[in-house]
Amino acid sequence: MSKVIRIGTRNSPLALWQANVVKSQLERLGYQTQLIPITSTGDIVLDKPLYELGITGIFTKTLDVAMIQGQIDIAVHSMKDVPTLLPKGIIQTAVLERASHDDILVTKELFNYEEECTIATGSLRRKAQWLNRYPHHKVVGLRGNVNTRLQSLANSDWQGAIFAKAGLERIDLLPENYQDLHWMIPAPAQGAMVVVANEDDTFCVEATSKLNHKDSQVCTGIEREFLRVLEGGCTAPIGAFAEVIGNQILFKGILLSLDGKEKIEIEETTTLSQMQGFGRKCAEYILSNGGKTLMQQIKNEMSN
Repeated sequence: MSKVIRIGTRNSPLALWQANVVKSQLERLGYQTQLIPITSTGDIVLDKPLYELGITGIFTKTLDVAMIQGQIDIAVHSMKDVPTLLPKGIIQTAVLERASHDDILVTKELFNYEEECTIATGSLRRKAQWLNRYPHHKVVGLRGNVNTRLQSLANSDWQGAIFAKAGLERIDLLPENYQDLHWMIPAPAQGAMVVVANEDDTFCVEATSKLNHKDSQVCTGIEREFLRVLEGGCTAPIGAFAEVIGNQILFKGILLSLDGKEKIEIEETTTLSQMQGFGRKCAEYILSNGGKTLMQQIKNEMSN
C-alpha cells in the first residue's frame, strides 16, 4: 500500500467534507491519501442558472480532466451532479451509504402557503414541483454553494429557499426553521456520494471499491438509468427515488413541464432478482404516456 491515493474534489465546504469522509475511510483501511482541491466552472460562474450554462457535468468536468491528465487518482462527487454517462476511461468504483434524500424548505419565519410568496431555487426540478403544488407562488433563481445560498436567503425578501437536507446536515448548517418536503421527489441519486477512478488504475479501483454500499448502489443505479433514458442529453425537471424494502424495490419517478403545469408520474415495484432494466422500463412508461411530447416541448423551450 505504498502508493498515495490523490483524491480530487471541488473546494466548496460540502465537497471538501465529502472528500474527507472518503479520505478517512481509505486511511482506516490502511491506504495513504492526499486531498487535491480543484475549482470547477460551476463554482466560478454564479450569475446564471446551471441549465443556462448548457454544460453537462459542470461540477465534475474539471475533475475529469484532472484525472485524465494524471493530476489526481480518484474523484469524489455528489452523485446527483455526475452525468449519467462518464467520460471514456473513467468508471464508478463506489457509492457510499446514502444520507437523507429529502428536499427541505428553509424559511425565515412561518408563512401562509395560501398567500402569494417567493421561493428560491436553482433547480428546474424543484421549481416545477413547487409550482405544480403552489401555482400562485413565485420561484426565483438561486446559485452558489450551500453557505452562500443560505446567506442569499438571509439577505433577501424571499419567504424561503429549497435545499437538499443531506448537504446542510453534512456541514452542520441545518437551521431551526425548515420543513421536510416529503412530497417532493428528489433528484436521481440525491443524498449519495460517488467515487470514480481511471479504469486502468487497478490499485485505486480495488481500494475504493471496498467503500461501496450495495443497496445505495442499486437504488442510485435505477434512478440514473431512469434519468438517462428520459433525458436524452436535455436538462429537464426529472425526479426519481428508489428504495430497497426487504427483497423488493419501490420506485417513484416524475417528469414535469418547466412551468409545473403538466406532470407525468410513475410508482412501481420490482424484486431485487428482477431489477435489471427496471429504471429503463419506468422511463419508457413515462415516455409512452405523454413524456416524449413533453420532453420535446422542454427542449424547444430551453433552446429559445
